[in-house]
Amino acid sequence: MARSTEQNPEALQKSIDLMDTSPSSTGPDPAVRERVEALRARINHANYLYYVLDAPEISDAAYDAMMRELRALEEAYPELQTPDSPTQRVGSPFLTTFAPVRHRVPMLSLDNAFGADELRAWEERIRRALGASVRQPIEYICELKIDGLSVSLTYEQGQLVQGATRGDGEIGEDVLLNLRTIRSIPTRILPAAPSPSPSMTLPLITPAQHTVPPLIEVRGEVYMTHSEFARINAEMEEKGERTFANPRNAAAGSLRQKDPKVTASRRLEAFFYAVGACEDCQFESQSELLATYAAWGFPTNPNVRVCANLQEVIAFCDEWADRKNTLPYDIDGVVVKVNSFALQRALGAVSRSPRWAIAYKYPAMQVRTRVEDIVVDVGRTGALTPVAILTPVAVGGVVVSRATLHNAGEIARKDVRIGDTVVIQRAGEVIPEVVEVVTEARTGAEVPFQMPSRCPACNTPVVRPEGEAVTRCPNADCPRQVLARLEHFVSRRAMNIEGLGQRHLEQLVQVGLVRDPADLYALRKEQMLPLERMGDRLAEKILQNIEESKTRPLSRLIFALGIRHVGERGAEALAAHFGSMERLSRATVEELALVPDVGEATAESIVAYFASPRHRQMLERLAAAGVRMQNALETPGQAAGTAGPLSGKTVVFTGTLQRFTREEAEALVLQHGGRATGSVSKKTFCVVAGEKAGSKLEKARQLGVPVLTEEEFLQMLEGPGQASSS
Repeated sequence: MARSTEQNPEALQKSIDLMDTSPSSTGPDPAVRERVEALRARINHANYLYYVLDAPEISDAAYDAMMRELRALEEAYPELQTPDSPTQRVGSPFLTTFAPVRHRVPMLSLDNAFGADELRAWEERIRRALGASVRQPIEYICELKIDGLSVSLTYEQGQLVQGATRGDGEIGEDVLLNLRTIRSIPTRILPAAPSPSPSMTLPLITPAQHTVPPLIEVRGEVYMTHSEFARINAEMEEKGERTFANPRNAAAGSLRQKDPKVTASRRLEAFFYAVGACEDCQFESQSELLATYAAWGFPTNPNVRVCANLQEVIAFCDEWADRKNTLPYDIDGVVVKVNSFALQRALGAVSRSPRWAIAYKYPAMQVRTRVEDIVVDVGRTGALTPVAILTPVAVGGVVVSRATLHNAGEIARKDVRIGDTVVIQRAGEVIPEVVEVVTEARTGAEVPFQMPSRCPACNTPVVRPEGEAVTRCPNADCPRQVLARLEHFVSRRAMNIEGLGQRHLEQLVQVGLVRDPADLYALRKEQMLPLERMGDRLAEKILQNIEESKTRPLSRLIFALGIRHVGERGAEALAAHFGSMERLSRATVEELALVPDVGEATAESIVAYFASPRHRQMLERLAAAGVRMQNALETPGQAAGTAGPLSGKTVVFTGTLQRFTREEAEALVLQHGGRATGSVSKKTFCVVAGEKAGSKLEKARQLGVPVLTEEEFLQMLEGPGQASSS
C-alpha cells in the first residue's frame, strides 16, 4: 500500500537542503535540534496514519525524504540520536538470548465459555460475587479475541523502555528490540494523536485524559495477517525451508528471532487492549482505556462494542460467528469483560483468571479425512493411548496428521477402523480428536483395531486395572515411559530446563547416562559432547539451565515428578499446605484428602508414589544435588496446620507483595496453624496489604478488620503480639 499519490515539492526540497547541514565544532545549532524533533514527530505521525489508521496523507517519496534527512542529521550529530528515533526501528544488534522479565502485574489467562448458556452461568457467578451491591443490568464490553502472541510494553515518561512476552504469566522474555521493529507500535506515546476510528463505539476522550502516566504497562497481542503469512510461507518454501503451520505460530516465531532484521522483514501487526502496572492512572472503564490508547497512538481493534446487558453480548458473539471469516487475520472467539473498572476490582480474580472477563470460544472447526493407521503411544505413567495416523488435512489453518483416540473403549464406542473416513476437530491448542466415523463412506476394506496385549515399547504384558478405561504398561523401566517422564520433568511448566528436547533426552537414555530426573543433575560436559548436534556452547548452556532449575518453587517440582492425577493446580495446593517435600512424603490419605483440589483418588496416588523405594531414592538424590525441597520461607520444624499464632484463624492477602510470592505467603499462614482465604468477612483475623491494594483493603476497613503491612505480619509470627489496625 502506498502512503499517498500526493507530492510535496517544498518539503522534499527542504529535506535536500538540510541534508547538506555540516556539524559544528560547538555542537548542534538549536535550529538543527528543533528540526530533528520536528522530523521525528512528523515521521511518527505518518507511521500512525499509515500503520494504525490505514489513512496515509503523504507520499512514499516525501516519507523517504524525511527519513533520509533525519538519518543524515543524526549521523552528523550523534548526540541527537535517541533509542526511540524512527531511524532505530531496525538495525539493532544480533540477539544471543532473551532475558527473563518479571511482570509487575501478572498477565492472567481467561476462562472459556462455549455457548450462550455458559455466558449466562458466568453472569450468575458475577452477580453472586458482587452480592446485593449490584442489582441493575451489568454493562459489558465485547472485543474480538485475536489469535496471536500476548505482549506487555512498559513506558516510562512516555518512552518505550521494555517489551516482553507473556511467558507463564509471571515471567516473560525480553523481546524489546524485536518489538521496536513493528512500526505500528509507538516508541514514544503521542498524547495528542488523532481520535479513535469512528467504527469504535467508545466514549469521547477529553484533553485531560491524554495525560501520559509516568509508568504504564500497555498490553496487547502481536499477530500476522493472512496475506503476510502466505507471503512468508511461499518464500520459505522456495528456499526449501520448513514453513509455519499457522499465522499464530508464524507471529510467535517471528517475534523470537535472534536477528531483529528478520523480525522487521515479517511485517507483524499489533492490537492493544489491556493495562498492567500503571502509576497515577484514572481509567474508569475498559471502553475509556481503549479510547485513550487510540488517542495515544496505539493500534486498537475497531470491532468492539459496549453492551448494556448480556443479551447484547450474545448478539455480538453470534454476529461475529458469521463475520469472522471476512477478517484479514485470525480470531478464535470474543472476549467479554465487565466494563466498569470499579466492578472489576470488586470481582478480583480466582486462581490465574479474572472473574470479570471470559473468552467466548467458537465451535471447533471440523473436517473429513482418512485414517491411514492406528498406532499406540506409551505415556509417562504407562498409559497406552491409541493414535490415529491421518491423511494430512488443514483444520483452522493447521495441518493435522495425527489425532488421539483416547482408549480402547472410545475406539469401540465410535467403531473407528483403519481405512475409515472420519470427522476430526481441533479447538485452540487442544490435540485434534476424532469426532465420528462417516460410516456411509465405508467400502468393506476397513480393518478393525485391537489394543496390543504387550507394550509396543518394551514387550511387557499390559494390564487394565479394574474400573479403569486405560490400558497400562506396568514396567517402570519401559524406555518410552522413562523418556516421557524426563520430557515432562524438563518441560516449561515443570522445571523448565531449556535445550533438553526429545532428541537429546533420547540419546542420554540410550547411552545409559540418564534413567531418572536425578541423573540430569549429575551430567558433566564431557559426557554430553559426544551427543549428536551437541556443541561446546550448547552443552554449557544446558548445564547452566539444569543448575538454574534447582531454585524452582516447590510446586513446580511436585508437578514435575509426574505423580498420577496431580496437575499444576494440585501441585500448588500441596506445596502451600505442606510446605516441604519431606512433610508431603509422610502425609496419609486422610491428611491429603483435606487439601483443596486433592480428592481421594489423587491422595491414594500420592501415597503410592512416595511408598516406592525407587521414588524415595530419587528424591534423596535430587535433594543431595541441591534441588529446592521446601517453600522459600519454610520455617524448619514448623508443620503445616499445627498450633501457632494463627491457629484457627483466617488471613487475607491483597495487593502486590514484596517480601514473598502469594504462594509463599499462604504457605506461611498454613505453617503457623491458620488458613489463607480470598475474601474478607467479619471473621477474618487480619488483612495483609501490599502495594496497590484494592477493594479487599477497603472492605477490611469498613468491617474493622485489622490491616497489617508485610513487616507487621512477619513480626506477629515471630512473637506473641496481636494484630493492630493501620
